[in-house]
Amino acid sequence: MAEAADIQGAPLAPARRRWLRRAVVLLAGTPVLAGLVYSPAPEAQAADTAAAVDVQLDDLAPSAPVRGDTLTISGIVLNNGREKITDAHVGLRVGPALGDRSSIDEAAERGGFRAGTDPAEVGAEFAVKIDSLPSKVSQPFTLKVPVSKLDLDKDGVYQLGVSLSGETESRQYERVLGIKRTFLPWQPEAAAKRSQLAYAWPLISTTHLTSETGSDELQTPVFLDDSLADELRPGGRLEQMVALGKELPITWVIDPDLLYTVDAMTKGYRVRTPEGRTALGKNKALAEQWLSSLENAVRGKKVVALPFADPDIASLAHHGKDVSGTLGQLRPATDKAKQAVETVLHVPATTDFSWPVDGAIDPSIVNVATSAGAHNVLTRSDSLQETGALGYTPSAARPIGAGTTAVVADADLSTAFQGDVLRSGNATLAVQQFLAQTLALNLQKTDNQRSFVVAPQRMPSSSQAQTMAAAIRALQSGRWSQAVDLEAAAAATPDPRAATQVPGAGQYPEALSKQELPVSAFEKIRSTETTLDHFKVILTAPDRVEIPFGNTTNREMSTSWRGRPDAAWDYRDQVQRYLIRLTDKVKLIPKSDATLSGHSATIPVSVQNSLVQDTRNLVLRVRSANPTRLMFGDSGEDQREVAIQGGHSQTVKFDANATASGPVEVTAQLFTTDGVPYGKARKFTVEATEVTPTVMLVIAGGVLLLVLAGIKMYASRKRVAARAAAEESTQQSDESPDTGPQSADPSGTGETVDR
Repeated sequence: MAEAADIQGAPLAPARRRWLRRAVVLLAGTPVLAGLVYSPAPEAQAADTAAAVDVQLDDLAPSAPVRGDTLTISGIVLNNGREKITDAHVGLRVGPALGDRSSIDEAAERGGFRAGTDPAEVGAEFAVKIDSLPSKVSQPFTLKVPVSKLDLDKDGVYQLGVSLSGETESRQYERVLGIKRTFLPWQPEAAAKRSQLAYAWPLISTTHLTSETGSDELQTPVFLDDSLADELRPGGRLEQMVALGKELPITWVIDPDLLYTVDAMTKGYRVRTPEGRTALGKNKALAEQWLSSLENAVRGKKVVALPFADPDIASLAHHGKDVSGTLGQLRPATDKAKQAVETVLHVPATTDFSWPVDGAIDPSIVNVATSAGAHNVLTRSDSLQETGALGYTPSAARPIGAGTTAVVADADLSTAFQGDVLRSGNATLAVQQFLAQTLALNLQKTDNQRSFVVAPQRMPSSSQAQTMAAAIRALQSGRWSQAVDLEAAAAATPDPRAATQVPGAGQYPEALSKQELPVSAFEKIRSTETTLDHFKVILTAPDRVEIPFGNTTNREMSTSWRGRPDAAWDYRDQVQRYLIRLTDKVKLIPKSDATLSGHSATIPVSVQNSLVQDTRNLVLRVRSANPTRLMFGDSGEDQREVAIQGGHSQTVKFDANATASGPVEVTAQLFTTDGVPYGKARKFTVEATEVTPTVMLVIAGGVLLLVLAGIKMYASRKRVAARAAAEESTQQSDESPDTGPQSADPSGTGETVDR
């Protein structure tokens, strides 16, 4: 009776008053409240289409308050209804502490206001009044409530509701017209046992480099386009990832191909134009700045290097392993990864982690993931699920056999920022729910300190990165969690009762399976590799093609092609076409038909090398289609080794012998020294004319007669010419005038004196 008297009239102490209010709620409304918090229930208040109000929460500060703080919530209310709202106000409602993680998930999915079950507003003095809110009009608000007024009597996660109540013309009585819910984590003092949290910070992009390089000494790379620059510039996605990650306790998870690509930009690059040409890239300085910022950001942090170009492990396991040589690409990709990080960023990197898409695994994925030497497979709790018997979430590290550890990222935490958080309201809700989940994890009943991992989406947008950073910063007070790196989480002592059974192949998500690279993709990649292997044999500097095309092979298997099958096919097709164009630069020059007159002669065949480097290990072979009529050497074919300087041609002469007259088809073909045909064969016709010994004697006799006749004619003509000369001399002596002086001296010997 005394207690009844106290309840009816006597003043109560604040603590007792809070206890009593909670007790009344628990006794009178437990079934209803349980339905509100723990299980979906129909809306208690039907939607008022004439006065539907959208309540948006743009900011909540502090995200995780302590005693003495004032909670400030700002946002807007938008009247989506047809009628004007009058005599309205915005108020704050605080529900009881939520019991576990599942209740947080269920509360997050709740819709409209539930009369009779949703808690009452915190004091009217804290409400924001809105006298009039016309249709399709929004109005901002800011609620400020001291934390001491929220009745937060124990550590836990509390549900907050911000509601707009008012009247409309058709219903002139106050009612709740719209509500938005979020969560408030309450742990004002540091917990005696804090969870360890490792946050993977992915630095990954799509494929930007083609296989094409310039013929200059630096082999200037050619990019698909210049879109990477947009990600690197201030405010861009990758710029934000670096700027934000620098100040956060995270583990960098990097695709080394991104480093390689940006580093290539710093040395000068070209961009493929829509017309098929290439133009000089103009963002060299931007790439230099980003790399410098990244180098500073990773200093002193843990860096995990994924295999080069982030190959799609699941696609390899499900479709690529049966294509010869495909899995052999993983080991070189891993080796290149470590080298790229250390060369570009000058920091050590671990390659001991493999990360299948969305952390989804099955036995074949695990086998492929570890085939290149990784001992840790970054999976997710919605793939390696618990049975629920534990009653708590175990640590991330799970031994799954053969020295392999499944590092199980928490699914709720890892997917917390995948939605549209461009609007500040959505970002605020995502941060508060993330904090609520981390606190609920730490409040689970277990005596062991546990380590948890967050593995978000591979390529967060700028807004998603900013939201992730806000959530991580809110945890840095360390009241219920402490940051560790990914290696430490993987090395933590596993819970012996945790699930370690890898799900079977039939449990792999169908939605992910539909996005995998098909078998045809790996077959085409293999075809390109075969062409490349054949091409390298003839080159004196094979690394000029081996390196760019080897990297391109890794890019063709990249996870970034998921959801873009047409773009992936075009890329593979472009790679193959470009390689074929290169191989065609070493070829036989087309030859016209020839006539072979006589028993033997030489037939020239020319080889052209339009590459910038010399070739070797090539053999030119000619073959007669009719050796009984035309022979090369002692048989129907002959061959010569050829080595051609870059940018030159070489003509090779083959001795040919005609044994009979008539046309003969000749085939010229290049081969590598190991006997594999190279390039297209060239065919031409030789018109052979066979000449016998008898014919040669007849011809020789005729030639002799012609020679003798020529001699006789020559002698006769010479005698006639001599007589004519003598006669002409005599005639000239008789007719010449005497113009010389007379002399009295006697004539000399042999001298004729004309009179």
